Amino acid sequence: MDDKSKSFLYSYLNNASPVGFEASGQKIWLDYIKPYIHDYHVDTYGSVVGIVNPDAPYKVVIEAHADEISWFVNYINPDGYIYVIRNGGSDHVIAPSKRVNIHTEKGIVKAVFGFPAIHTRKGDKLDLKPTLQNIFLDCGCSSKAEVEELGIHVGSVVTFEDGLMELNGKYLVGRALDNRMGGFMIAEVTRRLHENGVKLPFGLYVVNSVQEEIGLRGAEMISRYIKPNLAICTDVCHDTKSPMYDKILEGEQACGLGAVLTYGPAVQNNVLKMLLKVAQEKQIPFQRAAVDRSTGTDTDSFAFSGTGVASALISLPLKYMHTTVETVHKDDVESVIKLMYEFIAQLEADQDFRYFK
Repeated sequence: MDDKSKSFLYSYLNNASPVGFEASGQKIWLDYIKPYIHDYHVDTYGSVVGIVNPDAPYKVVIEAHADEISWFVNYINPDGYIYVIRNGGSDHVIAPSKRVNIHTEKGIVKAVFGFPAIHTRKGDKLDLKPTLQNIFLDCGCSSKAEVEELGIHVGSVVTFEDGLMELNGKYLVGRALDNRMGGFMIAEVTRRLHENGVKLPFGLYVVNSVQEEIGLRGAEMISRYIKPNLAICTDVCHDTKSPMYDKILEGEQACGLGAVLTYGPAVQNNVLKMLLKVAQEKQIPFQRAAVDRSTGTDTDSFAFSGTGVASALISLPLKYMHTTVETVHKDDVESVIKLMYEFIAQLEADQDFRYFK
């Protein structure tokens, strides 16, 4: 990762892009890829597409999602304490003692998730646990009116404050690596194709979708607009070697061992075979995973769009999903970038991925 990539990564990851409010992050992402594309499109809800060879009839998508989990202000009580509901799969268990940013038209308001002190949790409160009903925000106000004077209202979005850091020179740690690491990786693929002078015989649509965290909605919309012939999506998957995972149920994937290729109904077998072949020929480390029904990623939206789009999923192993310390290995990030790059670089125009001939 050179200085330019690293600067983009930190700027993009440290920016907040909550579900439904992704615009600021999308602008950072688009500004980075603009030198490497010919055109771009922004749809009604904020998904962004960088396009190489926009006039080519055969269309190939590489895709990630841009949104991060967050909270909505749902109720402000008379004493100025704020109660929230989820915006995406936010985890109430990790909330107490976290610092947050409340996004208002007047700017950012700082707040914290409070919780009763351990000294007071006795008797029937000994094992008091955080729930969606008892977690609350304190922004330093003593009345509802004082909260509202700061610009906070029902519907204001709340994001955790934690920024990107590194562990042991090997790992990247922070909130929203799910899945803005994907946005970083597809941007790097686009940059490398351009800088290495790769002339593509098809249209490449580099898609950063919105609203994945509430049901794959952005990908659903943008897939109908593009009508691609092929889609390669990237998202994160669980590192099941970290404690308290059941490998019998979750499979076995681990950070540091390479990109993860998934088997499942939404993954078109011939596309998967080509990805496996590229990984083996180029000696790119990879792992395998299986899903019983859906992948739970934007791959599903692309695969089942229109009359069907040949699709596959390349996942990045990640520890501690949907927390503020999501953790990925730098080597895996490079493996995903290389696999996607090499796949695209050797793809032919009108590549035939029919199920059988």
